[in-house]
Amino acid sequence: MAGKIPQQFIDDLLNRTDIVDVINRRVPLKKAGRDFQACCPFHNEKTPSFKVNPTKQFYYCFGCGAHGTAIGFLMDYERLSFPEAIEELAASQGLEIPREISFEQGPDHRAIYALLEQVAGWYREQLSQHPQSARARAYLHERGLSETVAETFGLGFAPPGWDNVLKRFGRDPVARKRLDEAGLISQGERDRTYDRLRDRIIFPIRDGRGRVIGFGGRLLGDGKPKYLNSPETPVFHKGRELYGLYEARQAHRQLEQILVVEGYMDVVALAQFDIRNAVATLGTATTEEHLNKLYRAANEVVFCFDGDRAGRAAAWKALQTALPLMKDGRQARFLFLPEGEDPDTLVRKIGRQAFLEQLQHAQPLSEFLFARLESETDMQTIDGRARLAELARPLLGRLPAGTFRRMMEQALARRVGVEVDLPQAAREPSRPVSRRARGRSPATMPPVRRAVALLLQYPEIAEAELPEGWEQIEQPGMEVLRDLYQRIRAHPGSHSAALVEATEDPKLRGFLAQLAVAELAVEDDAAEQFRGVLRKLIETQRTRQRASLLDKGRPSSLSEEEKQRLRELYRRS
Repeated sequence: MAGKIPQQFIDDLLNRTDIVDVINRRVPLKKAGRDFQACCPFHNEKTPSFKVNPTKQFYYCFGCGAHGTAIGFLMDYERLSFPEAIEELAASQGLEIPREISFEQGPDHRAIYALLEQVAGWYREQLSQHPQSARARAYLHERGLSETVAETFGLGFAPPGWDNVLKRFGRDPVARKRLDEAGLISQGERDRTYDRLRDRIIFPIRDGRGRVIGFGGRLLGDGKPKYLNSPETPVFHKGRELYGLYEARQAHRQLEQILVVEGYMDVVALAQFDIRNAVATLGTATTEEHLNKLYRAANEVVFCFDGDRAGRAAAWKALQTALPLMKDGRQARFLFLPEGEDPDTLVRKIGRQAFLEQLQHAQPLSEFLFARLESETDMQTIDGRARLAELARPLLGRLPAGTFRRMMEQALARRVGVEVDLPQAAREPSRPVSRRARGRSPATMPPVRRAVALLLQYPEIAEAELPEGWEQIEQPGMEVLRDLYQRIRAHPGSHSAALVEATEDPKLRGFLAQLAVAELAVEDDAAEQFRGVLRKLIETQRTRQRASLLDKGRPSSLSEEEKQRLRELYRRS
């Protein structure tokens, strides 16, 4: 049993979200009348046919038919699942996702999350209350951390001893099993069970929704390992999570830049100097999943590495991971610190302003890539320049199609003196242009379809007075119109995106998505047009009913009930 996201929350989330902001941070948009436009990110084109409507909170491509809401865009563009797209939008709005009980979802991890939150709270208490926590507080004070920053990141203390957490939270077999699932205890020789984190300063690791999913611990005193993370668990995966990302997003309504550093203390120390956009990987190299998450939060990522050989090797690996993700509008830069320095020590030595100035001079990905390759060749010879071309070809070939790739190709050509043939760029598959994607003109759109489109695009007309008897019209599509009308009446203020997203049937959702962007030639008369379509449908139905009764024969052959019905139809015509 797991939590299903309530539809009301999804509606509210879409009403809070500005789709123009969501898309513009990933695909630069230009104003075009009432809409915004760009070349479609889902197929190759030179002339923009991708439109974003801020009123309807909808996007549509008139070239390939791609369409949807902010949720759908994140799912298609970022390759997210539906829950992940909801979580991404909720995190950007600072919202906690409520859950309903459902028996059709995946495994239920709420008990693990609850336990981790309880243990995090207990660690925080120990930092201020445990008799041996003075050493931990002295260490944090020595590093210049204020109580405010410590509270912001939820820092705590795991006391010395083998089984403090075990005794406190593992009083029975079921509780012990949960501690094991959460990665809080370990099993050693002779099946001895003990706390994983002992005599350490504790750094809670939070996911995008602010839930504690694991811990990092910094050892006090001698011993190894100096830093220790939670192991992989059902809710914690080191290759996906980034320490400090939740806190960075809480500190900034919109992140323009994210700084990737190596350790917890680097993140926390920078926050102490009011540099609140730093994150750290959790003992692993930067992965593609890390970068996807970072670029969903900001368009520019700056990697901060030691300037030694190991640091430059790590930076080169990060560059290679980033190449396939460098869509137009994204940036990656590299800052190499002086030998023996890390962000924590450097910012305390030179201060906030000087550190920020160093960030401004971080090396762009393009410069780092070519400088690294040129260091391996003799650029004064033809042979050396040919060698550069061969080294660069597979790397540049990994870049996605777009302006940045073309500029990198030109930069390589300038360095070697000739154009270099690169491997074919990976491209999104083109989508065929269907007749429905092109849409119908307002004059040729069938009446019921036009009524649905009007109601979908102008939900406020549901409050207008409508012709008597319209709900009894019997024509294909009227059930959709009635359901849409009832939904708007039940949820006043819903816009087009929320109405489409609330539709469970994927085929119907696609149909409504097309109608949500159909051209209707409406000025200020949407309600009157809607009433006119309904009146036309009512009259068409009455005409058919009269014809059906008359086809039965002369009026004398009709039953009294049928005669009364025929008189009523003539009276209303």
